[in-house]
Amino acid sequence: MTMGTGMTAKLGCSGIHLSGFSDDEILDDLASYSPAAKAISLRRIDATTVEADINGMSVTRARYIPGLGCALELPGMIDRDALAVPVIAATEGPKQAVDTQLQSIVDAVMAEDNVAGLDTRALYVLRDGELVAEAYRDGISAATPLLGWSMAKSVTAMMLARMEALGLAATSSANLFPEWRDDERRDITLLNLLQMSSGLAFEEVYGPGSDATRMLFTVVDASAVPLAQPQEHPPASHFAYSSGTTNLLARYAQLQLGAAPQAAIDFWSTQLAGPLGLAGTTFEMDPSGIFVGSSYLYAPARDWARLGQLMLDDGRLGDQQLLPAGWVARATAPNSSSNDPRYGYQFWLNRGTKEPRWPALEPGAYAMMGNRGQVVMMLPEHNAVVVRLGWSATEYPYSQQLGRIQAAL
Repeated sequence: MTMGTGMTAKLGCSGIHLSGFSDDEILDDLASYSPAAKAISLRRIDATTVEADINGMSVTRARYIPGLGCALELPGMIDRDALAVPVIAATEGPKQAVDTQLQSIVDAVMAEDNVAGLDTRALYVLRDGELVAEAYRDGISAATPLLGWSMAKSVTAMMLARMEALGLAATSSANLFPEWRDDERRDITLLNLLQMSSGLAFEEVYGPGSDATRMLFTVVDASAVPLAQPQEHPPASHFAYSSGTTNLLARYAQLQLGAAPQAAIDFWSTQLAGPLGLAGTTFEMDPSGIFVGSSYLYAPARDWARLGQLMLDDGRLGDQQLLPAGWVARATAPNSSSNDPRYGYQFWLNRGTKEPRWPALEPGAYAMMGNRGQVVMMLPEHNAVVVRLGWSATEYPYSQQLGRIQAAL
């Protein structure tokens, strides 16, 4: 029950205050995970706080703070009101060069997706850094911040890349946390975490009591859950997708920046979000004050596309090399695991095995991906970024639908 009210309070709070959704829209979204969500009530306590309740048996609150987004109100949480979030100045958007043929295909994909119940909310296409097509579902606009779910993982990796450019992180680093210094986990490197090949046990299942749901919806310190996990495989030998791994990356980044939540906020704001002009983006922290790098980044399609364009441009923004030169090539190279090399530094890859992940897309395609069909797809051969945001309860047909868009490029 605690997991259910935690999920409803957290996602309800962010859905209301960041995406501008109604209570009914939020509850419908949550019911796509389980019909049992309908048994949970969502109430607005005041202008910033929401409460989720199961007949008084379990009650959880979440509170919104501008710039920080929402976090569960749990015992032991930090004083979030004491944190200051720098204002991100909006930058001029990409040049518009609408391709009428491509726009008609994007419109058709949007319409067909929604007839099929896939609930696509935004489609946005950049080619050569120019906006060539975009479409939005009713009630969604170009400025609506939408939850990227695990696309935040890729952004967490990009933040660590910025730290690497400044000499604050190195993929070869080991002995990452004090809690690991007296056991075999001290041999896990930052590279292993980036490639999801740390070998740590973690239950990436979204059900009551699992590691993933406990981490996101019931505890003060999200990354403390994977931090306590035992070693299951030797580092680098086995790929295992784990949201806990990414939250360890966020924890490591914050420790390197001085441990204080304000230091992490300032770094994100001044070193990545600010230069890119991500004025509509909110990266949320857990109640302990660490970014939830696995899951909680809200941004409009155009901001997601800016992040994708930075990858296509080898980490360069104008005259500034934000990410180390060559980092993108390393980040999009297959990992060394024996079971699935098709994953880079928190990016999904179309290469690495004989069978491509997306048969209709170019071999060099790679993507940020998130639950419910979120995707920022980079198509280097076409110098294009395709963003799809939505809420699909069933598997989204990435290869088919994005393949149609690629064909028109």
